[in-house]
Amino acid sequence: MLELLNRSTADRALRDGSSGAWSAYRGPERRTASSIGWQWLAAALNEIDYGVLLLDEDAQLLHVNRVARDELDESHPLQLLGRELRARAPEDVAPLGDALRQASRRGLRRLLTLGQKHRHPVGVSVVPLPALGCDERGATLVILGRRQVGAELAVESFARIHGLTGGETRVLLALSHGDLPAEIAAAHEVAISTVRTQIGSIRQKTGAPSIRGLLRQVAALPPLMGVLGGGRFSAAGE
Repeated sequence: MLELLNRSTADRALRDGSSGAWSAYRGPERRTASSIGWQWLAAALNEIDYGVLLLDEDAQLLHVNRVARDELDESHPLQLLGRELRARAPEDVAPLGDALRQASRRGLRRLLTLGQKHRHPVGVSVVPLPALGCDERGATLVILGRRQVGAELAVESFARIHGLTGGETRVLLALSHGDLPAEIAAAHEVAISTVRTQIGSIRQKTGAPSIRGLLRQVAALPPLMGVLGGGRFSAAGE
């Protein structure tokens, strides 16, 4: 993370309004605290099952979490070119640029839907972060919407909690991806009556009144990342 932020930015981001002497101090203890704090922040962002990018006041990348790096593939309406976040489609360039400018200059939040001409458009939240000093400008947080309802690890954990069988778990995952019962039956090479029976069992075990209610439970699951996803902190431009 320290390759990604210069020392003044790290100190600025960790300033928490404590005593003036500590805020003004730039000695080894303060630098160590900043370093540890940013490592914790990077680790925390990497545990969030949403793509998150942190941009500076000039819309240059400061940090991108692991999910965002995975999400920003060739099919995503956004792309990273060096330290710059860009829209792929011409029609998305102006809305994205305007949202980033309004966040940085006026502190306005914006919810965008990008890639609407593609099969799977993506929602993007642009959130301004306040400046932490009177002579400094703030940053901007860009949060990528999921391209599917529930992350697989969270859904699998949900299935274990409710005692779903392996077959029921596969059906639940397929439903969370937007598949219809007939499509699930064809993919698993079983009768549609089997899938309907499994859905009924899932609803009974989870207490869901309907498929819509079941998907609402899945959509409300907290983000969960796998242990094997760990690793060193990513830096801009790597």
